[in-house]
Amino acid sequence: MYLKRKIVVLFSAALIAVVPGPGAVKKHHAGKEPAVESTEAKPGILWREPTDIASRNLFYGAGGEKDAPHTTYKFVKEDLEGSNPKFTVEDENGVKWKVKLGEEARPEVAASRFVWAVGYFTNEDYFVKDLRVENMPTLHRGRKFVAADGSFPNVRLKRELKHEKKIGTWKWSNDPFYGSRQYNGLRVMMALINNWDLKDENNAIYEEKDQPERLFMISDLGSSFGTSGPDWPHAKAKGNLRSYEHSKFIARTKPEFVDFAEPSRPSYHWFLNPPEYFRRRGLMWIGRDIPRTDAKWMGNLLGQLSPDQIRDAFRAAGFKPNEVEGFAAVVQNRIAALKAL
Repeated sequence: MYLKRKIVVLFSAALIAVVPGPGAVKKHHAGKEPAVESTEAKPGILWREPTDIASRNLFYGAGGEKDAPHTTYKFVKEDLEGSNPKFTVEDENGVKWKVKLGEEARPEVAASRFVWAVGYFTNEDYFVKDLRVENMPTLHRGRKFVAADGSFPNVRLKRELKHEKKIGTWKWSNDPFYGSRQYNGLRVMMALINNWDLKDENNAIYEEKDQPERLFMISDLGSSFGTSGPDWPHAKAKGNLRSYEHSKFIARTKPEFVDFAEPSRPSYHWFLNPPEYFRRRGLMWIGRDIPRTDAKWMGNLLGQLSPDQIRDAFRAAGFKPNEVEGFAAVVQNRIAALKAL
């Protein structure tokens, strides 16, 4: 009883500290500051029209079979940023790869396939069932993911392109594409895959050498294919078929707009961290009030994917055969719901 009272007191105090007073709240589309601080004059691009959706290879994704990892690796450095254990390795051809361990490896690979399939930009992500690294030191994070023989099971490898450089992040509430069909389509895609971790730091801007444009993308898609919002334990919230099957997709339809259930309200476990709870609640608008015509447009793009292509996205992520069928069935039902709007 004492613990419950303490939680309520802490939560109430945080509410007063976190929630701004009258007149201090800005609408999410009213910002005037630039989305990224850069001296470059290159225009940004969020989406490129895909003319080959029906023939895109969702098993290999954006990098294709030619860039797929299939070699030996040596350790370069550990990455202590973010919430997931990561480190960089280099293959025998001098190509560097960012290794992500843990529960996000599988859903991130699958999610990247769908986002790329309909014209958005993604990293070149691949799933590796058993990774062996030479000269591997003891990691500060992720030791529990190391197998008895020193290998790393079930990891995501992200290819680092030499001609590409991350120059900043972009904000959902203040970016050059706000209100466009392509922007709204990306919001629909996040609902389709149940990617609830839509904080701005997961959005990246890349520049490619000798290219006239800056690429805007979501660079972290790992919190997908689970619950429709931040839940605990994370094993339920990411890459969990049962959670994905039982999550709601379309919350409400209106004459001109549609509300998606993702991102949903954080679970009560987040009450123990009130600032984060309210930050998560503040992301719920991303899935709300999306024009029905834009949602249907995205459904028609996704509708060009065959059942085998959809299954390939989950096969690429190393899911078991029954999981592949289960996830694919949910995605196909969601696409049908979008097309019926």
